[in-house]
Amino acid sequence: MKRRLFVFPVLLALGVALTACNPVATLNNTTNLSGLDVTRNLHYGPDARNVLDIYAPQQASGKPVVLFIHGGSWDSGSKDEYVFVGDSLARAGYVTAVMSYRLAPTHPYPDYIQDAAQALKWLQDNAAKYGGNGQRLYVVGHSAGAFNAAEVVDNARWLNEAGVNINTVHGLVGIAGPYDYDFRKFPSKNAFPAGGDPANIMPSRHIRPDAPPHLLLVAANDTTVDPDNGERMKAALQAAGVPYTYTVLPGLNHITIVAALSRKLTFLGGTRKAVLDFLATQEQKP
Repeated sequence: MKRRLFVFPVLLALGVALTACNPVATLNNTTNLSGLDVTRNLHYGPDARNVLDIYAPQQASGKPVVLFIHGGSWDSGSKDEYVFVGDSLARAGYVTAVMSYRLAPTHPYPDYIQDAAQALKWLQDNAAKYGGNGQRLYVVGHSAGAFNAAEVVDNARWLNEAGVNINTVHGLVGIAGPYDYDFRKFPSKNAFPAGGDPANIMPSRHIRPDAPPHLLLVAANDTTVDPDNGERMKAALQAAGVPYTYTVLPGLNHITIVAALSRKLTFLGGTRKAVLDFLATQEQKP
């Protein structure tokens, strides 16, 4: 992993003329949510950051549920920056929860992993109120959020501790994730316990053989998270016998790979299509 896991310097990264001072706000403010049921700031836990927003097709009933986990080097970021993700996945027929979580350095590993587990527990128990099927959960994460997604799904410890039935999680999508790196050599070391050993923390070391299918998306031009993270995670999944799809998306970098989840920015690359194709394939299974 190289430098910080930036949240969203979209103005420079996309190379498009967004007119407002805050390009994230511009993208989100121009995302039309009409025709969706949106419920904000639902508490899945006791902390002020233990909140999520739900985006659902109108009059949804029994729809599969996607939990999206944002990036930000574990010390920044918010659900509020990813309205476009909620819109994009809900338009495709998924009840979509976009979560915030406790941040480092005040809350290092595993606090943010436990938050992801608690959010899944909440969705398992409450998704039906918002048109979702709490027995058909998927987890999608970008950057640091992809680390969180892989660790919470692949390491049965966190699901078991939170009371989540591991069979309710049917798939995982990791977008440009740092699944296997030595955090001690980077500023992100502050997101992990002092003296922590990457060999005991990295998601690639915790893959259970009964984990659900994975989609690993890697940006060919990523200079923030070394693409070798994806290669090492792929090798670990293969060794554990876990089904996976590994896709390198050409022309994309660490930021544009998640920006391309927006319905308005699919011209950037194939992120949205790859994610929706993967989810649809899993939904065809019993």
